[in-house]
Amino acid sequence: MVNDTISDMLTRIRNGCLIKSQTISIPVTRINQQISRILEKEGFIDSFQTSSSDEITIRLKYIGNGKNPCITNLRRISKPGLRIYVNHKEIPKILGGMGIIILSTSKGIMTDSEARLQGIGGEILCSIW
Repeated sequence: MVNDTISDMLTRIRNGCLIKSQTISIPVTRINQQISRILEKEGFIDSFQTSSSDEITIRLKYIGNGKNPCITNLRRISKPGLRIYVNHKEIPKILGGMGIIILSTSKGIMTDSEARLQGIGGEILCSIW
Protein backbone atom coordinates (compact mmCIF):
# COMPACT_ATOMS: atom_id res chain seq x y z
CA MET A 1 0.00 0.00 0.00
CA VAL A 2 1.46 3.33 -1.10
CA ASN A 3 0.52 6.37 0.97
CA ASP A 4 1.48 9.01 -1.58
CA THR A 5 0.30 7.88 -5.01
CA ILE A 6 1.43 11.08 -6.75
CA SER A 7 5.04 10.66 -5.59
CA ASP A 8 4.89 7.00 -6.63
CA MET A 9 3.65 8.00 -10.10
CA LEU A 10 6.36 10.65 -10.54
CA THR A 11 9.07 8.23 -9.39
CA ARG A 12 7.90 5.56 -11.86
CA ILE A 13 7.94 8.10 -14.72
CA ARG A 14 11.39 9.36 -13.68
CA ASN A 15 12.80 5.82 -13.46
CA GLY A 16 11.22 4.89 -16.81
CA CYS A 17 12.86 7.90 -18.46
CA LEU A 18 16.24 7.05 -16.93
CA ILE A 19 16.25 3.53 -18.38
CA LYS A 20 14.64 4.77 -21.64
CA SER A 21 11.61 2.52 -21.28
CA GLN A 22 8.83 2.89 -23.86
CA THR A 23 5.96 2.20 -21.45
CA ILE A 24 5.41 2.25 -17.72
CA SER A 25 2.45 1.15 -15.63
CA ILE A 26 1.03 2.88 -12.58
CA PRO A 27 -1.95 2.08 -10.32
CA VAL A 28 -5.32 3.56 -11.27
CA THR A 29 -6.50 6.49 -9.16
CA ARG A 30 -8.50 9.51 -10.24
CA ILE A 31 -5.59 11.84 -9.52
CA ASN A 32 -3.18 9.67 -11.55
CA GLN A 33 -5.64 9.68 -14.47
CA GLN A 34 -6.03 13.45 -14.36
CA ILE A 35 -2.28 14.05 -14.12
CA SER A 36 -1.73 11.64 -17.04
CA ARG A 37 -4.35 13.54 -19.06
CA ILE A 38 -2.54 16.82 -18.36
CA LEU A 39 0.85 15.33 -19.30
CA GLU A 40 -0.59 14.06 -22.58
CA LYS A 41 -2.28 17.37 -23.35
CA GLU A 42 0.91 19.34 -22.63
CA GLY A 43 3.01 17.00 -24.80
CA PHE A 44 5.21 15.42 -22.14
CA ILE A 45 4.01 11.86 -22.86
CA ASP A 46 2.77 10.19 -26.05
CA SER A 47 -0.39 8.59 -24.66
CA PHE A 48 -1.95 6.77 -21.75
CA GLN A 49 -4.69 4.22 -21.42
CA THR A 50 -6.47 2.57 -18.54
CA SER A 51 -6.61 -1.21 -18.65
CA SER A 52 -9.11 -3.47 -16.95
CA SER A 53 -6.47 -4.80 -14.55
CA ASP A 54 -6.41 -1.58 -12.48
CA GLU A 55 -3.33 -0.15 -14.19
CA ILE A 56 -2.64 2.91 -16.31
CA THR A 57 -0.14 2.30 -19.11
CA ILE A 58 1.82 5.42 -20.09
CA ARG A 59 3.82 5.64 -23.32
CA LEU A 60 6.79 7.92 -22.69
CA LYS A 61 7.89 10.44 -25.32
CA TYR A 62 11.48 10.85 -26.51
CA ILE A 63 13.18 13.46 -28.71
CA GLY A 64 15.92 12.88 -31.28
CA ASN A 65 15.72 9.23 -32.37
CA GLY A 66 14.60 8.11 -28.93
CA LYS A 67 17.67 9.42 -27.14
CA ASN A 68 16.44 12.22 -24.88
CA PRO A 69 13.24 12.05 -22.84
CA CYS A 70 10.78 14.95 -23.09
CA ILE A 71 10.56 15.04 -19.31
CA THR A 72 13.88 16.22 -17.90
CA ASN A 73 12.75 16.82 -14.32
CA LEU A 74 9.76 15.95 -12.11
CA ARG A 75 9.49 17.35 -8.61
CA ARG A 76 6.84 16.81 -5.95
CA ILE A 77 6.25 20.10 -4.16
CA SER A 78 3.33 19.66 -1.76
CA LYS A 79 3.84 16.53 0.31
CA PRO A 80 1.54 14.76 2.79
CA GLY A 81 3.65 16.09 5.66
CA LEU A 82 3.84 19.67 4.35
CA ARG A 83 1.08 21.02 2.12
CA ILE A 84 1.83 24.08 -0.01
CA TYR A 85 -1.11 26.32 -0.97
CA VAL A 86 -0.99 29.47 -3.13
CA ASN A 87 -3.45 31.94 -4.56
CA HIS A 88 -3.50 32.68 -8.29
CA LYS A 89 -1.09 35.62 -7.93
CA GLU A 90 1.57 33.55 -6.14
CA ILE A 91 1.74 30.60 -8.57
CA PRO A 92 5.41 30.36 -9.61
CA LYS A 93 6.57 30.04 -13.22
CA ILE A 94 8.93 27.18 -14.04
CA LEU A 95 11.82 28.04 -16.42
CA GLY A 96 10.07 31.23 -17.52
CA GLY A 97 6.95 29.33 -18.59
CA MET A 98 8.71 26.42 -20.32
CA GLY A 99 7.70 23.95 -17.61
CA ILE A 100 4.34 23.41 -15.95
CA ILE A 101 3.06 23.24 -12.41
CA ILE A 102 0.12 20.95 -11.66
CA LEU A 103 -2.30 22.27 -9.06
CA SER A 104 -5.22 20.77 -7.22
CA THR A 105 -7.92 23.47 -7.15
CA SER A 106 -11.57 23.66 -6.21
CA LYS A 107 -12.35 23.24 -9.95
CA GLY A 108 -10.21 20.10 -10.29
CA ILE A 109 -6.61 19.30 -11.21
CA MET A 110 -5.16 21.80 -13.71
CA THR A 111 -1.98 23.44 -14.91
CA ASP A 112 -0.62 26.74 -13.64
CA SER A 113 -1.64 28.65 -16.77
CA GLU A 114 -5.25 27.42 -16.56
CA ALA A 115 -5.41 28.38 -12.87
CA ARG A 116 -4.06 31.87 -13.61
CA LEU A 117 -6.64 32.33 -16.39
CA GLN A 118 -9.50 31.29 -14.12
CA GLY A 119 -8.10 33.30 -11.21
CA ILE A 120 -8.06 30.46 -8.70
CA GLY A 121 -5.31 29.05 -6.52
CA GLY A 122 -4.88 25.75 -4.77
CA GLU A 123 -2.40 23.14 -3.65
CA ILE A 124 0.77 22.86 -5.74
CA LEU A 125 1.16 19.14 -6.47
CA CYS A 126 4.27 18.98 -8.68
CA SER A 127 6.42 20.74 -11.24
CA ILE A 128 7.46 19.24 -14.58
CA TRP A 129 9.92 20.40 -17.23
